[in-house]
Formats: sequence, structure tokens, C-alpha cells
Amino acid sequence: MLDFIISVGVQGLLYGILSMGVMISYRILDIPDLSVDGTFPLGVAVSAILIVNGVNPWIALLASLIAGLIAGSITGLLHVKLGISSLLSGILVMTGLYSINLMVAGSSNVPLFAHNTLFVTKNLSGLNLPDFVLKYYQIIVLFILTMIVKVIIDLLLKTRFGYLLKVTGDNEGLVTTLGHDVGTVKIFGLAIANGIVAFSGGIAASVGRTFDISLGTGMVVLGLSSVILGTTLFGKLKIKQTTMVILGSIVYRLIIAIALELNMNPQHLNLATVIIFVVAIVLNKSKVAKKIGMGEIL
Repeated sequence: MLDFIISVGVQGLLYGILSMGVMISYRILDIPDLSVDGTFPLGVAVSAILIVNGVNPWIALLASLIAGLIAGSITGLLHVKLGISSLLSGILVMTGLYSINLMVAGSSNVPLFAHNTLFVTKNLSGLNLPDFVLKYYQIIVLFILTMIVKVIIDLLLKTRFGYLLKVTGDNEGLVTTLGHDVGTVKIFGLAIANGIVAFSGGIAASVGRTFDISLGTGMVVLGLSSVILGTTLFGKLKIKQTTMVILGSIVYRLIIAIALELNMNPQHLNLATVIIFVVAIVLNKSKVAKKIGMGEIL
């Protein structure tokens, strides 16, 4: 039972980071960014190939973040500078990244089982760490990384630029009135969102210890499901939106894990993801409708 909980926690925290990136593009900027399906495996590919070539996994993780920032900025540039719709810009970048990811990795599959990753504990033998730290090192490190990303996003959203991100999603005209360029805010916002997604991908390379070209399939739906589940289930709690998203990701992974425990065919996971997403939207709409109804009554 404990192993089951740890497994759910690891996956929930990993995809919680991805979901926070999706939150920035979809929830804050109000931009349907499909490039996430390309930037997540990009992060995996960059970390995987660098680790295979002997680069320190932490440096490889930083490289994944930078690669995601670049990919996200390209999505923003296509949308803002070339006037391509945000939806199509994301599709174009996602499609282009499929080939780029193959070029970066050199093949459609790169195993890392023979290489040091972020969670290899044999390098910690000289630190005299308690046994429970070594045993649960993976989830401890993942929790710390998730909290670091969460705190950075929370602090960012409290800055002047963070408020501009929020206003851009709500009212672009107001941003222009304040003397700021909406396009620049969008480019930087999409860069940050995809940088976080690729960062999650870089961690995933160490968690799964492999790169596969199909890893990006369904990441947008997964992230959105976590965002909607989190805000729907935990919206009444006085917690930050990033916390809701992380909890939503853990709930999402718990549902998937239970389905697998009930001997669900792994080939049907994408269908299960879609069902969870639809249910989350229905619950969210019902919640909104209920609030409106109560408002009219009051």
C-alpha cells in the first residue's frame, strides 16, 4: 500500500510541475497552447541525450528548461509577430518539435538505465543520510523541486509582470492602456509556461529513465485535467492556485493508478484521460452554474 501511495505521489508531483506550466498558458494568459505536447518530450530528449553523454543530470535539467523557454518563445513569436492564431501556432510548434526531438535524441528511444540520473543514491553514500531519506529519495527530491517551482510561480504572479500576465488574459486593452505591449507579455508568458513544461520533462527523463518519442501524447489534456480538477475540487479552500493544480495532478494520477490496479488495459489510458477531462469540465461547469443560480436567488 505504501509503495502504491509513493508511486502516485511521484507521478502526481512530476505532472504537477507540468500542470503549473499549463496553468500559466491556459488559465492565466487564456491561450490554448498545444505546443505543450512537443515541449514536454523536448525536455525529456535534451536531458536524456546529455545524461547519456556524461553531463551532470542537474545541468541537463537546466538545459531542458532553457530548451523549453526557447520553444515557448517561438510559439509566442508565431502568434504575435506573424499574426498566426494561438491555436495554430501551438500546433505548428508541436509538429515541428516532433522532428526536432528525434534529431536531438538521435532515435525514437533512448534508455538511461546504465547512466546516473537525478535520483541515483549511490553518489550520496558519503553523506551519512538516514536510511529513510535514501529509501524515499526520489519523492523527497521531487517534492522539493515541485515546491521550488510553485514558490517561484507564486512570487512571479505577485510582481508587476505577473499582474500584466493576469490582465493580459482578462483584458488585453487594459494592458495597452497601461503603456505595455500585449505581444511582448504573451511571448514571455508562453516562454515561461513551456519552460516549466520542459523542466518537468527533464525530471521525467530521470523518473522513467528513458526517452520515447511518444511521451508527449496527451500532455495538454493531462495538464488541463489537473488544472480543472484542482480548481473544482479544492476551489473552496483558501489555498493558492498553484497548490490546487498540484493537488489536482495527484488526484488525476490516483484515478489512473486505481484504474490500472483494477487491471485496466494500459492501451485504454488515453481514453481514460479523455473521460477524466470531460468529467472535470462537467463538474466545473456544474459548480459555476450552481454559483450563478445561488447568485440569482440571493
